Order: sequence, then structure tokens, then C-alpha cells
Amino acid sequence: MKQRSEQEQETDGGGTEAQAKDVCLRLLTDRARSRHELETRLSKKGFSPEVADAVLKRLEAANLVDDQAFAEQWVHSRHTYSGKGKRALSVELRAKGVSNEDALNALDQIDTEDERVRATELVHKRCRNLTVPDGSGAEARAERDKIARKLVGMLARRGYSAGMAYAIVKAELARIGTEDSNADHFDTQDFDGDEFG
Repeated sequence: MKQRSEQEQETDGGGTEAQAKDVCLRLLTDRARSRHELETRLSKKGFSPEVADAVLKRLEAANLVDDQAFAEQWVHSRHTYSGKGKRALSVELRAKGVSNEDALNALDQIDTEDERVRATELVHKRCRNLTVPDGSGAEARAERDKIARKLVGMLARRGYSAGMAYAIVKAELARIGTEDSNADHFDTQDFDGDEFG
């Protein structure tokens, strides 16, 4: 009876280690992935946990799978290009199976000033396309408050704290000359962030 090579031997799951490795390498050509993401994908394709573990250990040894490096890259990319704040990034990393320690180390790249600068850029960009009414009448004030709530909500959904979001929106509206002294009634208590997250 002819002995089959290791690559030809099927496991109880969805395929050989070589096939699992090919799946992982194809996924890694698109973007870096966490170990958890790769494990999940292999499981969905029917590979046994033993095959997945063996392949992932080899990829980790070759530094092709590294959750700490993945987390750092993810945080940098999503903060820089998608404008995500630390809170949203933390949730995303958790969903990708990154450990708390790796996530916290990666999130340390972003300080409060980095978040403030990025959030200000997002609000400034959004305000370029808005028409903010002038005047001190109730209708104009109500419209400015509506715009402010939308902007604060946009920042909250991206993971910025309510206090920071409100301060940035208020400053941007003041900068473009549309906020008057009556806007002080717009209270940070109205925005705890939970309804937007």
C-alpha cells in the first residue's frame, strides 16, 4: 500500500495543513489579520482545530501572524484614514480577538491631542458642506442645535468622548462665525455618547 505525503493526507476536518496554509496566505495578502480572524475563517471552511492550530503556529513562528503588530497597524490605519477614536478602535480590536494587553499597547499610540486633532479635521470637513444659519431667532438657533447634535453624534459613533465631541463642534461652529451667545444652552449633559455608539 502506497504511503500518502503529509500534504495529501486529509484530516477529519476540511483539508490538509498545506491547504489551510494556502487559505491563510491568501487572506494575509489582502491585509494583516489577527490570529482569531484566521482561526475563524479556517473553522468556517471546515478545517479541524488541530490543523488550524498547527498552521497558525508555523505562521506565527515566521512572523506572518503577530497580534501585537496587527493591532498597532490596525489602530494607526483606522485612526488616520477612517478617523476612528480610541473607544471605537478598542471595540474593533476586541471583535478581532486581540488580547486586552495587545490592544492597550496599540491604543497607546494615540494620545488625547491626536484624537482632538483628528476629530477637529472630521468636523471641519463636514462643516464645509453645511449651511449653518445666522441670526439669534428661535428657528435659527434650533437649526444650529440640530447641526451640532448631528456633528456630535458623528464623532460619538466614531468613538470620541462626548465631552471632546461637544467642545470640538462648539469651537468649529464658533470658528465659522455661526454660533452666538444663545448657543450656550447646548449642554454636554445632552450627549453621554451611549445613544450614538
